[in-house]
Amino acid sequence: MRLTTIDIGTNTILMLIADVSADGVISPVRDELIIARLGRGVDAERRITAETSTRVLSHLRQFKSISESLNSEAIIACGTSALRDAANRQEFVDTVRQELGFGISILSGEEEAELTYRGAVSEFLSGDAEPRLAVLDIGGGSTELTIGVGASVSQRVSTDVGSVRLTERIPLASPPSPAALERAISEVRITTSRFPRLTTQTRLIGVAGTVTTLAAIEINLERYERTIVSGHFLTLVSIEHIFNQLKTLNTSEMMRDFPQIESGRADIIVAGILILIESMRKLGVDGITVSDRGLRYGMVLRGIPEQQTRT
Repeated sequence: MRLTTIDIGTNTILMLIADVSADGVISPVRDELIIARLGRGVDAERRITAETSTRVLSHLRQFKSISESLNSEAIIACGTSALRDAANRQEFVDTVRQELGFGISILSGEEEAELTYRGAVSEFLSGDAEPRLAVLDIGGGSTELTIGVGASVSQRVSTDVGSVRLTERIPLASPPSPAALERAISEVRITTSRFPRLTTQTRLIGVAGTVTTLAAIEINLERYERTIVSGHFLTLVSIEHIFNQLKTLNTSEMMRDFPQIESGRADIIVAGILILIESMRKLGVDGITVSDRGLRYGMVLRGIPEQQTRT
């Protein structure tokens, strides 16, 4: 069966078109990402602006067209932090259904964490082995930590801080002042205080743009390659080294010196890395394995049949 999943996040919209076998093996056909910034201003205003809605609708229309051209049998779309928080979320969801013909399931933080975990660990499981795993997902509006054994989840923590939200809340200018950084660190430490310390047998896996961008920087990729990034191991020392370089640069300098950073991510990457560093310190780990998978893969595995719309 060929399925399309669309992850409508606070900063990015990701689409996966994949063939799924009867035993749950996912074979990607097309993977797309657009930095749409749906969550711009949502933390302060609790609303999606008309301009943002129009822009995001255009991106979703483009994704639907690609899905149809590749003969996908169904579209499954989910929204996360920005849609959870926006008071006019139903208006946005209704507009998408009326104009594009598919629904959007707005996930709770716990549902998002579990589906992200299932998607992320799917590439690291083999045979009957059931390793202890934890998945850290640093999004634009929230950060989730999910702990489990093999494909089974045992603990979920969803926090109300992400790279876009933190950048808008402080705000973190480019480059940020030492005082702004200290405020951001204090806020993140309060949030991550809910995270447990991981056992030494637990492998930490990181998903989303902050960790994949860091991996691309460390590998020095000229062009992003999913298969090279996934599985790359980042040490805390290396992450801190990159952070210390980036925090002194403005967005133009970042993109000049680090071409792996996209224009729509340059203004929030410092916040994302700060959340990553403080999370790793609280979890008591000195490294993290990068996964290019995540929620959109978990959505494929779960299926969410009530949201499937024939294309």
